Amino acid sequence: MGNVTAGVAAKFAFFPPDPPTYDVYKDEGGKLVFSSVTADKNMEVHLLDTKGGNKIVATFWRHPLARFTLLYSHGNAADLGQMHELFIELRSHLRVNIMSYDYSGYGASTGKPSEFNTYYDIEAVYNCLKNEYEIRQEDLIVYGQSVGSGPTLHLASRLKKLRAVVLHSAILSGIRVLYPVKLTFWFDIFKLLEFLLTSPVQCFQNIDKIRHVSSPVLVIHKLQQDSEFPKHGTEDEIVDLSHGKRLWELSKEKYDPLWVKGGGHCNLETYPEYIKHLRKFINAMEKLSLTKPQQAKKQLTSDGSITEVKHNKCLRFGKR
Repeated sequence: MGNVTAGVAAKFAFFPPDPPTYDVYKDEGGKLVFSSVTADKNMEVHLLDTKGGNKIVATFWRHPLARFTLLYSHGNAADLGQMHELFIELRSHLRVNIMSYDYSGYGASTGKPSEFNTYYDIEAVYNCLKNEYEIRQEDLIVYGQSVGSGPTLHLASRLKKLRAVVLHSAILSGIRVLYPVKLTFWFDIFKLLEFLLTSPVQCFQNIDKIRHVSSPVLVIHKLQQDSEFPKHGTEDEIVDLSHGKRLWELSKEKYDPLWVKGGGHCNLETYPEYIKHLRKFINAMEKLSLTKPQQAKKQLTSDGSITEVKHNKCLRFGKR
């Protein structure tokens, strides 16, 4: 059992960059400043108090013509200092505001990372969007990458009027990262309890929470080269296609998924089809906000097939 625990911990514990890649301080006028970002009048920094007793850093990137705001929960082993170039690109290409944050224990946020702290973190960020910027649920798209799918679905399962949800390299649950099982037999329950109690792996029961999400869902995931239905743990060393596919199947309101052939767990945004599909999705959500509910549901129906995406070299979103 020790080997199993160690293996899971190595694969899916929290790994904040150490040291953090940025700092937050106040300038001469008392305004919060993000150390690694050039002064930007359309970028604001916040220190938010959470129910877990921590102070977390959040950044709001404003687009003057934005119709929607993207609440972005980033993946593991990254902090806001590493993400700001992507946010600038997304803001420009999608014409959206972007609100992102560092989980407790990440970057300049205080506390220790844990599953429940991420829930408190995203709740504090949502309250800031609602109270500080008067962002309505109907104008908010929540976006979760990898471990960020946990807090994203936590919030999406509670807010019934969200415009949409994006799940990028998302997980079904922490234990399913290691074991691609559909259920736990009664005679394995004590092994499961021992595993959960002794391992720092986060559980994130996304497979249950997705069933309570009423908003349109876009799933973006890596498609293995060799097979449409690969064995667990081939090219994506963290989370294989079965996680994204199952989350998409369980979504009540499906949008055409993006399966990126040849990508990895942490580089899907470097493929040109990524930004193209996201732009198409944002445009669809704009049209959806102007249609009747009956028409909207019909527009989002998919045939359930998985289509391979032709691999092209990266255009603008970084290098692999």
